[in-house]
Amino acid sequence: MQRLVVIGNGMAGARAVEEILERGGRDRFTITMYGAEPYGNYNRIMLSNVLSGAEDEDGIFLNSLPWYEANGIDLRAGVRVERIDRFAKVVLDGNGDELRYDKLIIATGSRPFIPPIDNMHHPKRGYHQGVFTFRTIDDTRGMIRYARDHERAVVIGGGLLGLEAARGLQAHGVAVTLVHAAGHLMNAQLDAQGGAILRAGVERLGITVELTARTEAVEGKEKVQGVRLSGGRVIPCDMVVVAAGIRPDTTLAEVSGLTVERGIVVDDQLRCLDEPDIYAVGECVQHRGETYGLVAPLWEQARVLADHVTGRDVHAAYHGSRTATKLKVAGVDVAAMGISTPAPGDEFVVFAEPGRGVYKSVIIRDDRLVGATLLGDVSKVGFLMQAYERGLPLPEERVRLLFDLGGPTASESAAELAGDAQVCNCNGVTKNAITEAVQATKTLSGVMERTRAGKGCGSCKSLVAQIVDWAAGGTAEQDPSADWYVPGVPMRKPDLVAAIRAQNLRSVSAVFDALAGGEEDAKSKMGLVSLLRMLWGDDYVDERDARFINDRVHANIQRDGTFSVVPQMKGGVTTPNQLRRIADVADKYAVPLVKLTGGQRIDLLGIRKEDLPKVWADLDMPSGYAYGKSMRTVKTCVGSDYCRFGLGDSTALGIAIESRFQGLESPGKMKLAVTGCPRNCAEAYVKDLGVVAIDGGRWEIYVGGAAGAHIRKGDLLATVGTPAEVMRLTGRFLQYYRENANWLERTYAFVPRLGIDRLRALIVEDSEGIGAGLDERMEAAVAAYRDPWKDDLDPAVPGQFRTSLPLVVLPQVPVR
Repeated sequence: MQRLVVIGNGMAGARAVEEILERGGRDRFTITMYGAEPYGNYNRIMLSNVLSGAEDEDGIFLNSLPWYEANGIDLRAGVRVERIDRFAKVVLDGNGDELRYDKLIIATGSRPFIPPIDNMHHPKRGYHQGVFTFRTIDDTRGMIRYARDHERAVVIGGGLLGLEAARGLQAHGVAVTLVHAAGHLMNAQLDAQGGAILRAGVERLGITVELTARTEAVEGKEKVQGVRLSGGRVIPCDMVVVAAGIRPDTTLAEVSGLTVERGIVVDDQLRCLDEPDIYAVGECVQHRGETYGLVAPLWEQARVLADHVTGRDVHAAYHGSRTATKLKVAGVDVAAMGISTPAPGDEFVVFAEPGRGVYKSVIIRDDRLVGATLLGDVSKVGFLMQAYERGLPLPEERVRLLFDLGGPTASESAAELAGDAQVCNCNGVTKNAITEAVQATKTLSGVMERTRAGKGCGSCKSLVAQIVDWAAGGTAEQDPSADWYVPGVPMRKPDLVAAIRAQNLRSVSAVFDALAGGEEDAKSKMGLVSLLRMLWGDDYVDERDARFINDRVHANIQRDGTFSVVPQMKGGVTTPNQLRRIADVADKYAVPLVKLTGGQRIDLLGIRKEDLPKVWADLDMPSGYAYGKSMRTVKTCVGSDYCRFGLGDSTALGIAIESRFQGLESPGKMKLAVTGCPRNCAEAYVKDLGVVAIDGGRWEIYVGGAAGAHIRKGDLLATVGTPAEVMRLTGRFLQYYRENANWLERTYAFVPRLGIDRLRALIVEDSEGIGAGLDERMEAAVAAYRDPWKDDLDPAVPGQFRTSLPLVVLPQVPVR
C-alpha cells in the first residue's frame, strides 16, 4: 500500500482527502496529514460568524478529530512541515521527524497580506499588542478576548474580510472605523456605484468608513493608541485588525525547490511542474496564471486531483474556474460574478435604488453574460449564475435578467441548475448532494441538517429551498415542528396558551393527555412546566417527574454528579454574618471549591446530593436560582453612595429589582444589571435587561443584551426619570417576554426578532392598551413567589436526596 502525505489540514486539503476516500483511497493509501493548527478541519468562511457571536466554535468544524481516526488517517495536528526532499521523497517536520511518501499533496493555503505599515511588530513578541490579523480560529479568539476590554478599533481593508471583521467587532460593543486604500468598498467585486451603495449600508450600521486612505503607521509604544494615515491624520484606537487580503502561502514550496510564481505552479492535473508525484491544491496554487481565493474553485480542483491520484480517471483535467460568489457581507446580500466594469462595446444594464440599498448590474458581450453584480436583492442570482457559468441563452429584453418579468421562475431556475453546480459556497454543497438528501427527507430543515447547505452565511437558503421543492416534485414538506413551542405538543405558543386556558390544563400530564394524545415527551416537560407556572402561578399542579434534576433539588448538577449551591446575594451585597455562615458550611461539608461568580455571588461547588437539605438549612439564605430558566441575578456597581462618578443609587435599585422579580419563571434565563453611570462597571449594556444612570437623575433601560457565547449590546427601550418607572417598565418587559418568547429563546434573540421599535410602542407607549394587563399578571406572578427552601415545599422531602449508594437514613432536618 502506498503512503499518501498531505501537507495542510484546511478546507482544500481536507476536501481533497474526502474526495480520495470516496474513490476508494483508504484501500489504496496509508494517509498521513499535517496541520499547522492543533485542530480538526474547520470552515474558515464561518470565522466571521464566530467573531460576531452568531455561531459557536463547535458549529464550524467540518471534520472533528474522531473523523480522522474513523477513516484511518494519521493526523499530525499542530505540526508544521519545514522542508520537502523531492529526491529522497521525504518530508521533514518541525519536530525533527522524517516521513517518506509515495504521493504528496501540498495544501498550505494562504496567509494574510500585511501592507507596509510602520510599528506593526514588536521586536520580541511578534505583532504589536492590540494588532491582529483575521485568518485562523486563534486569531478570532484573540480578537474576542481583546475586544471585551477595549473600546475603539480600526480595521484595515474594505474587502469582504475587512467588512466582516468590522461587523463582528461591533457585536462586542467596539466602535469601528474601516480604513480602505481604494476608492470604494469591495473594489475587487463591485464597481464604484455598487461600492457607494454598500458604503451607505455599512455606515447605517454605525461603522465609520474612510476611503482612499492608506495606513502608514501604528501609533503607540507598548499598546496601540491609534493609526496614522498617509496625510498625517491620526485615528485614535486601541485595537487594529489587518484584513487587507490574502496571498498564496508558498514558503514551503520555495524552500523545497518547487516552481513558484504568484503561487505554486501546477498543470491541469494539479501536479507541480516536473514532479509527477507531488500535487498542490487550493489557495496556494497558480494554474494557467490564475490564483483563486474562493471556495468553489478549491472543490473543483479537489475532484480532479482525487480522480487522478486514485487512478479513477487519469485523463481528468482542471481547466480553471469562472468565479462566482454569493454571500452575506455585514448583513447585506451580495452576489458577484465575472467582470464588474464593462469594456467598449459591451452591453451594460444597471438598476440602482440607493435608498433601499439595492444595486444590480449585468454586462453582456457577444450575447453572453460576462459579469453581474447584485447588492441587497439577489433573487435572480440562480439564473444569472447558470447563464454566466453555462452560457444559457439570454432574454432579448435584458431587464428580465434583473427582474421577474416573465423570466425563469424559481422552479425553472432550480431545474436548469447543473447537478455539479455549487449551491452552498460556505460548505461546498452541490445541487446533486441536495437532491440526493431529498430522497431521505423531504423537509428543508432535514436536508440542511444532512448536507449543511444553507448553514453557513445563509445567503443560499432560498435557492436550497427551491431545489428541495423541485427535487421533491413540488411536494416538499414543511417541517411541522419548526414553529411548535415544545417538540412533543404540535402547537405554536399562542395556540398552546389558548388551549391550556380554554381546557383548564394545570399540569404537564394534563397537557399531554389533552393536546398530544397522551404521548409524553421528555424534551418538552421543562418548557411546559415553565409555561404552566407562568400561566397559573399558585394554581399550577406540580408533578415531580416533569422537572429536570436541577429544578427538583434546587441546585445545579455538575459533571461529576455533585451539585453547585449559590445562595442569593441581592445586588451583590452581603454581610459579615452571611459570609461567616457560608464559610462554616464550606468547612462543615468539606466543599472542594468556593468561587466568586460573574453575577457577584458565591458558589459552593462539589456538594453531595444527600447533603443539600442540611446545607440549605445551615446557610439559612434564599436560593440564587443559578440553575433555572428564571430571573437569576441583578448585578450592580457601588453607585452614587461611594463612587465619585456615580449618578444614581444603582445598588439600592438593583436590590429592589432582584427582590421583586426573584425566581421569576421565564422561557430562558434572565440576567440583569444596574450601573450607576455610563462607565458601565456592572456591564448593564450586555444583559437581558440593564439599567444605566445618566445625568439629571434619569435612568436608561436596555433590553436584549448578551455577553456569553453570543455578544450583543442591548437596545435602548426607554429613558425614565424615577426608579419607580424603572420598576414598572422592567416588570412590563419581563412579563411580555415571558408570554411571547419561544421556549429557550433568550432576550438577545427575542428583541431583534420583534424589533425594538415595536417593543417600545407596546411596552412604553402602550399603543395597543396591553400595559395594564401585563402589570396585573406580573403582580400575580410576584405574589405567587415561594422560597423553595423556606416555605415547606418539596425540597424538604427526604427521599429524593438518597443516592444509589447503600441506604442512609437522613435525619429529619427542619427547613425553615
